[in-house]
Amino acid sequence: MNKLLGLLLIAGLVAPAFSLAQQESIDTAMVKRIRQEGLGNSQIPVIAHHLTDEAGPRLTNSPGFHRAADWIVQTLKSWGLSGAQSEPWGEFGYGWSAEKTTLAMRTPYYSPLIAYATPWSGSTNGPVSAPVFVVEKMDSAWIAGHLAQMKGKILVVQPQDSTLSPDFKPDATRYTDSALANIGDTYMFTRAMLNFYLPIMKKNMQMDKMLAGSGALAILHPSAHRDGTVVVQSMTGWRKKDQPAIADLQVAKEDLLRLARLARGGTPVTVELQSDTKLYDNDLKGHNVVGEIPGTDPTLKSEVVMLGGHLDSWSSATGATDNGAGCIVALEAIRILKDLGIKPKRTIRIALWDGEEQGLFGSFHYVKNHFGDPVDMKLKPEAAKISAYYNLDNGSGKIRGIFAQENGAAAAVFKQWFVPFQDLGASTVTLHNTGSTDHLSFDAVGIPGFQFIQDELDYETRTHHTNEDNYDHLRMDDLRQAATIMAAFVYFTAQRPQMIPRKPLPKPEKFIFDDIFP
Repeated sequence: MNKLLGLLLIAGLVAPAFSLAQQESIDTAMVKRIRQEGLGNSQIPVIAHHLTDEAGPRLTNSPGFHRAADWIVQTLKSWGLSGAQSEPWGEFGYGWSAEKTTLAMRTPYYSPLIAYATPWSGSTNGPVSAPVFVVEKMDSAWIAGHLAQMKGKILVVQPQDSTLSPDFKPDATRYTDSALANIGDTYMFTRAMLNFYLPIMKKNMQMDKMLAGSGALAILHPSAHRDGTVVVQSMTGWRKKDQPAIADLQVAKEDLLRLARLARGGTPVTVELQSDTKLYDNDLKGHNVVGEIPGTDPTLKSEVVMLGGHLDSWSSATGATDNGAGCIVALEAIRILKDLGIKPKRTIRIALWDGEEQGLFGSFHYVKNHFGDPVDMKLKPEAAKISAYYNLDNGSGKIRGIFAQENGAAAAVFKQWFVPFQDLGASTVTLHNTGSTDHLSFDAVGIPGFQFIQDELDYETRTHHTNEDNYDHLRMDDLRQAATIMAAFVYFTAQRPQMIPRKPLPKPEKFIFDDIFP
């Protein structure tokens, strides 16, 4: 260790490595109580039912989101939390809902097809029937040369891969010990990646705009998945400049391949569809749901421990694993602590975010409004009072560890905190990073923000952003384990003599997602 680094460590200005951590004092009696409540008296299935089956899809600023948010606010109040509310973070844009969606091939024979309206797409205002036209290339020159043939047709966008290769991998997996030992950075979306993909994204959006202006009745896009699993998401639509929009559906790949083969082979193909959709403009603001268990220590109660996940989802299912699961776990963790009657030294704040799927909008603007902007790093006084934020947003799998985001001092603390939960399969602490979710908003301004490592299960193969992301894909035992560990980590953080150690402040930098939606 060089002399300068040693002085910085003593001053608390640089996070030390694993081995320099002090011995953590773990309240084993409280751990036992948390485990008994979390594993033996869980309310996970009840909370899950309300957030998924009852609320429905929770697209940002849409009816299902507000149904879920209203239920959560009332529930937090009934549990005795303070300041439970839907807190506006700024302007988002339109809400949207699919009112009726049907798609069927009528000729050469009748066949129902699997399809879902693309979020914020336009409405057919009743059923329409028309011949299909196959868009063979998503290329501006090709589209421009065929625009006259598209008018009055239903467009079938040809999938890039015209055949399905056998897939011999299992749908659901759990981490092996060796995989956990060698885990690296995950879900990282770097500026270099953005610079590579952004032109492609903009090109695709421009192609869609050309198709929408062709006079076609609707556009059918192929799912990125197979076997009837349909990915349903959108890069645009909620802003005023995105509307009006054409009717647009995401279709099971196998169904769209059949339509394209028939049409290219010379068989006249007619499809009938109805995609009735609705925009909501009564309130264009986005909202996060927040609530607190107030701290009780005269010195520490102004400091805050935060936990949460994003409440918004996509629209083809009920967002059970993405990210109902994270919200369910965070709510259950709060319930555990509240029902145990704890009197935390620091304030505990739950925050369930809006607009994560569009670019971490809810958490980023919450951080910007309360703590500071990464563009100039002029931090507000509140920023110094946040000990840590704990996030869960990688599906329904149980917690196997935590990403320390290159914070060596925090990693050393977490290593000790996992000891009472090793029998539950959780012990891995890695200095590596994970991205693409809401802890990044905190990390961007130097506030310790962490995402837990979770077993993948069938998150990436079946449920992530798809029509299968429903209640039945939740693994209740895994969620009980996760809520128990999250409750313990929040409790440990609230009671710890010092706040969680911090990394050096990052340099001022534009938040990466701002470049996607300028």
